[in-house]
Order: sequence, then C-alpha cells, then structure tokens
Amino acid sequence: MKWFANSRLMFWSVELLIVAALIWVCTQISFLFSPIGVFLSTIFAPMLLSGVLFYLLNPIVRLLEKVRWRRFHINRTGAVAIVFLLLVAVLVAGGMWIVPRLVNQVTNLIGNIPDFAKSSEAVFSNLMKQPLFKDVDFSKYLTQLQSALSKYAESFMSGLTTGIGTIIGTVTTVTVTAVTVPVMLFYMLKDGERFMPAVRRWLPAKHADQTAELLSRMNATIARYVGGQILECLFVGTFTAIGYMLIGERYALLLGVFGGLCNLIPYVGPYIGILPALIVAFTISTNMVLYVIIVVIVVQQIDGNLVYPNIIGRSLQIHPLTIIIILLAAGNIAGLLGMILAVPLYAVVKTVVQYIYSIWRLEHPDKPAAELPVNFSRKD
Repeated sequence: MKWFANSRLMFWSVELLIVAALIWVCTQISFLFSPIGVFLSTIFAPMLLSGVLFYLLNPIVRLLEKVRWRRFHINRTGAVAIVFLLLVAVLVAGGMWIVPRLVNQVTNLIGNIPDFAKSSEAVFSNLMKQPLFKDVDFSKYLTQLQSALSKYAESFMSGLTTGIGTIIGTVTTVTVTAVTVPVMLFYMLKDGERFMPAVRRWLPAKHADQTAELLSRMNATIARYVGGQILECLFVGTFTAIGYMLIGERYALLLGVFGGLCNLIPYVGPYIGILPALIVAFTISTNMVLYVIIVVIVVQQIDGNLVYPNIIGRSLQIHPLTIIIILLAAGNIAGLLGMILAVPLYAVVKTVVQYIYSIWRLEHPDKPAAELPVNFSRKD
C-alpha cells in the first residue's frame, strides 16, 4: 500500500480512470443536460453580439463620462443614451445606403452564377491563343466548370424554395436577437462598472484581490482584441471595396464587405476573402485578376504594417504557428465560428494560466520553474 501511495504512475492511472468513468456516466445521462444545451444555444448569439458591441462602445461611454464644462457633467446613463442614439443613427444611415446595394448585388450575383461559365469562355479562348498555353486543352475544364456552376445554381435555388421552414426559423431567430440585443447591451453598458465590486463582495477576502486582478486582465485582453479586430475589419472592408470600385470590379461593395468579414480570421482570412473576387474577376479578364491581387496586396500591406500594429499590436503575444494550429483545430471542431472565436478564447486561457503561474511563483519563490509539468516561463 505504501508503494501504491508513493507511485506516481498508479496515482495518475487511478485519476484517469475516475475521469473516464465520469465521462461515461455523463454520456449515459445526456438527456439531463439537453435543456442546458438548448438554453445556452438560445442565449449564445445575443450574448456574443452584445459582448462585442459592449467592448466596442464602452470606451466611447467612458470618454463621454469624462466630459466637463463648468457645472455640466454627463453621468453614466446619459452617456449610454447618447451612444445608443449615435449607434441608431449609424445603423439607420448604413441601412439606407449599404443594405439596398448589398441586397441588389447579392441578387445579381445569384442570378448571374450560370453566366459566369459563359463569361469565362472568352477568357479561356484568349488564354488558348497565348503561345504558352497553345498545347493545353481547356475545353474539358471549361465544360466541367460550366456544369459545376449550373448544378450549384440549381441546388441553391431549389434549397431556397424547399427550405421555407428553415427560412422562417432563421427569421424568427434574427428577430429575437434584434429585440434582445439592445436591451442586453443597454444594461451591460449601464451597469458594467458594477460587475467587479459585486464579484468582490461574493468572494472570500483572502482571494478577492487576486480574482479581481485576474478578471481585469481577462477583460483587458478581450477588449483589446475585440475592439482592434472590429476596427481592422472596417478598415480592410472599406478600402478593399474602394479599391475594387476604382479598378472596375463587379460587385465591389459585396466583395469588399466579404473581405472585411473574412479578416476576422487571422492569417488565413485574407486568402479566403480574395477567392470570390478572383472568380468574378476571371469572368472579366486576366488583367482584372491581376488588378484584384494588387488591390488586396496593397490593403493588406497597409493593414499589416500600419493599422494592425497600432490598434492591436503584439498585446496577445501569440506565435503565428500557434495561431495556425488553433485555427486548424477550431475549424474542424466548430467551423467558421470556431475559427473566429478560437484566438480570443486561447488568449484568455493563456492570460489565466500566466496569472496563476505568477501567483504560484509568488507563493513558492524557492521552487524552480522546472518542477512544473509545463514551463510557462517562456512565451509561445
């Protein structure tokens, strides 16, 4: 028994068996957790959108609270009301100008999908006349492309006509989200400053300061990432759309917005965002493909060298290889949403681990870092 108590192998074997048994038991009573899953899936989208808007608008609210002019002072509720009015004005103006154009371009794009292969035929014909490609048979590739695009268009339109129930469900979800997000956002902005004191009151005095410091670091990490990513995506989407308009690319606004949204995905986002623009440009001319590549390279270079370092910088301190591995895993597990949320989630977990390690080092200054299972003293 003494050997068993002192054996690390036996200890961890028993621990792993207990964990495996708990997982097996949970799978057998999964029906008990289904209501919790439904509840979380229902509030996930409103909470996520409200949180993003909170981190984007909270700095403006704080700035308005600092306004002083003689005896005039804006309190927290007044600052939130002003920010809400500004947000509504921006949404109304954007909706009146951007949304109709986006809807028009999406409609035209869907309607012209079967014609893309026909438009590409002229480009292929010009390529076949070039000496470099004179021995290449493009006819079979053109036939395959035309057939694939036609089938995709037919399946897309049939999905629109048969998926009425899905459309109604989506409209209902969007409506509920549109109603609940403003209410949740208002109370987040109004009472957000009271969260930390409330947490401190519920915690034991021994751990109150450490927990408050940890939550402050997590909040700062999320705020830097969310606010920076939103501003960066606005920059990339705006100037990409302007660049497409200048070179005469079709559906410039739609493709620019898509490129800006794809920029939410670190490193691989720009490559995903340029693909539709290249496909559309290829139906016009090979020169247009070159112009599209030049526009994206210029915008990404400005973003990478000027915008990103000044807005987000290296505050997350995550190695590019680490980000790529995280994106690959998150994409297979949770798709596009997982790729968007994986990096900030990893940054928060990293902040927690680093803080716990720093507390451990303060409490055990005589123990070397090598005694830990993982050496957290190095950066990623």
